[in-house]
Amino acid sequence: MATIAHWTAIALYLATTIVAAHSFIRQRQPGRPLLLGLLAGALVAHGLSLAYTLVTAGGYRFDLLAMLSLISWTVNLLILILAARHPLQLLILILAPVGALTELAAVHDWGGVAPRQQLSASIAVHALLSIVAYSLLTLATLQAIYLYYQNQQLHNHKPGGISRFLPPLQTMESLLFGLVAFGQLLLTAALITGFLFVDNIFAQHLVHKTVLSLLAWLLYSILLWGHWKKGWRGNTAVRWTLAAFAALMLAYFGSKLVLEVILQRG
Repeated sequence: MATIAHWTAIALYLATTIVAAHSFIRQRQPGRPLLLGLLAGALVAHGLSLAYTLVTAGGYRFDLLAMLSLISWTVNLLILILAARHPLQLLILILAPVGALTELAAVHDWGGVAPRQQLSASIAVHALLSIVAYSLLTLATLQAIYLYYQNQQLHNHKPGGISRFLPPLQTMESLLFGLVAFGQLLLTAALITGFLFVDNIFAQHLVHKTVLSLLAWLLYSILLWGHWKKGWRGNTAVRWTLAAFAALMLAYFGSKLVLEVILQRG
């Protein structure tokens, strides 16, 4: 079953790429049901393959290739959801082959597995949610930086460059908030599982990460509230996205710096 799901996912991702490329070259809209149907099929097969990839007989995989495959699946799922309302054929053309490549690479066990006796299933779920949430919010930050660049180009009456080949600004903003909303959902789940399953989450070695993660969650929540209730867009959304990501980055890397450098020297 794992092998069938693996090769089915790759084949459907490649078929999706061909359909999207054909429409892009011919400058014609493909049949949306066909394009989205192929991508949806690829995601189903990829998801089944991931179930076998991440949970093995010996334990859980958290190596780079496995995580890239999981992140690729999550991003393609988000694109599928947004593509139901927005013309995202070019992004599908870019991301579908990435899905195929990461699925192909994930069969190689690069880094070994975490044995079940050292890592419970609940902690494994918490770790997976945290990794994917951080990855999606990283993508949202890159998207925010691109939107700032695009806004500056329009403000200075210098449209062009890569912007000519991407969807309209409004569509790219929708993608930004889709990434933030999806990432925030997973971050919420990661925090909840952390409180439920991590022993003494406010212990000295975890308090920095916990407090900063909660601050990031609050900032992302304010951003989404401001967008949906106050219509925040443009550079306002960019600033809130960057501020929230700064807190999240400090949670993931700053706490490690405090524990391994500052406290050790102190």
